[in-house]
Amino acid sequence: MLEQPKFSMVWLWTYFWTIWYFVMLFMIYVYRFSLNYKDHLITAPSPAMFGTESSLSMFLNTLTPKFYVALTGTSSLISGLILIFEWWYFRKYGTSFIEQVSVSHLRPLLGGVDTSSPNNSNTSNGDADSNRQSVSECKVWRNPLNLFRGAEYNRYTWVTGREPLTYYDMNLSAQDHQTFFTCDSDHLRPADAIMQKAWRERNPQARISAAHEALELEDCATAYILLAEEEATTIVDAEKLFKQALKAGEGCYRRSQQLQHHGSQYEAQHRRDTNVLVYIKRRLSMCSRKLGRTREAVKMMRDLCVFQLMKEFPLLSMFNIHENLLESLLELQNYADVQAVLAKYDDISLPKSATICYTAALLKARAVSDKFSPEAASRRGLSTAEMNAVEAIHRAVEFNPHVPRYLLEMKSLILPPEHILKRGDSEAIAYAFFHLQHWKRVEGALNLLHCTWEGTFRMIPYPLEKGHLFYPYPICTETADRELLPTVFHEVSVYPKKELPFFILFTAGLCSFTAMLALLTHQFPELMGVFAKAFLSTLFAPLNFIMEKVESILPSSLWHQLTRI
Repeated sequence: MLEQPKFSMVWLWTYFWTIWYFVMLFMIYVYRFSLNYKDHLITAPSPAMFGTESSLSMFLNTLTPKFYVALTGTSSLISGLILIFEWWYFRKYGTSFIEQVSVSHLRPLLGGVDTSSPNNSNTSNGDADSNRQSVSECKVWRNPLNLFRGAEYNRYTWVTGREPLTYYDMNLSAQDHQTFFTCDSDHLRPADAIMQKAWRERNPQARISAAHEALELEDCATAYILLAEEEATTIVDAEKLFKQALKAGEGCYRRSQQLQHHGSQYEAQHRRDTNVLVYIKRRLSMCSRKLGRTREAVKMMRDLCVFQLMKEFPLLSMFNIHENLLESLLELQNYADVQAVLAKYDDISLPKSATICYTAALLKARAVSDKFSPEAASRRGLSTAEMNAVEAIHRAVEFNPHVPRYLLEMKSLILPPEHILKRGDSEAIAYAFFHLQHWKRVEGALNLLHCTWEGTFRMIPYPLEKGHLFYPYPICTETADRELLPTVFHEVSVYPKKELPFFILFTAGLCSFTAMLALLTHQFPELMGVFAKAFLSTLFAPLNFIMEKVESILPSSLWHQLTRI
């Protein structure tokens, strides 16, 4: 939708400078008689007077102070407008508009790379590979601790009037639901056929109505799931609906388990029923956690982790149930079991997450944080345990540098989205929203984090080019986070902090300088006139010196013929 206006803006801005250039040439042509260059060149009394000094002096003498005020004021206005536009474009797209236009339009005209050359084809292939790597790095994951849409997200909207979820985030959830809860054989069961259409509905009320319609035909587990997620206004009501869904889902699972080897259609149906059952149990465990029955939640999550390891279905790994288990164990302060879970999942072959990295840092910080003092550490040095804790914090900060600002309450939290981008601001919000209380519970942990987390950036001065313990930080996180997070009331955290482009600084300086000249010219017209004449005379002094040397070498008759051209 925004591509056409953006293209038009680029086109207009590109040709604006061309139009401005021709306007300046036209103005010079119009005022050529005022300058009287030709007459002065012909009637110059001596060769030393050749050039622009006499004509320039006469032209400057005819100008009034009002001209200088108008000139500097107009220049200040134009540069100010350019500055405002550049700043707006930089805040919206993260780059300078003039630099982008220069690279995309002017560089090919000034000798760009030939697109037909073999070397360029290799470069294009390299760019394609880097783009594919960038896409894989910016894969969006489902938030393992996502809230309930009806009981939590909607209640927030009712109280504040703000929408905590973006359209992009909800659209990803709709795609997930279609992947988890539908299969090709849904048309064989009327209730599943209705629910297959319900998951594609954009209107929440239409989805809820379809779920009730499916329940009128039979006990449909996915219909109960939809009602528990979107219609239930409290966690208690959601838990009741999930228990009904569990009863219906277990029956479907047992039936499809017996028929899964009878063909690919039955196998797909069994895979779908497995996803439904795991989803229901996971959400039931989260209900128990939210209602204070943490030990019951831990038991259910342990069973799900075992089930996930036994079943060889790739979709089950997308739930990341071990992160739910880590959070519940931290609530129970069962740090030995937390360490055991980390030992199983904090493996080099498995994808990392902020939950794994920062939980490992919390456990190591817990051993030394209660007695840690930065003054004492600077005098005697760090002990082995303190060094391990600091290294763990640096490892976690390198993986996701956005988290410490939320844990240290340097930035306000919002409700976490339903999807997160690993190493991005969305993951940092999701982690801090649930784990801030665990860091506060460990005495001195936040103090240790506050004293050491910024030291990570000294080890990785160029995080986009080279990392220390992980791959270089992906450059696409800001764009994806702006799609996932409500930027209307949340400022997306950007890493590394972008420096202001040169043209913003240049136009800011130009605007300020010309505005100051306009003010001084208006207040002190005679003094500024003398200053302008002296400045221009000094500016043209090297040119006059060169012309005098050229005149002394070349014969005067040649100059006379040149002036007649």
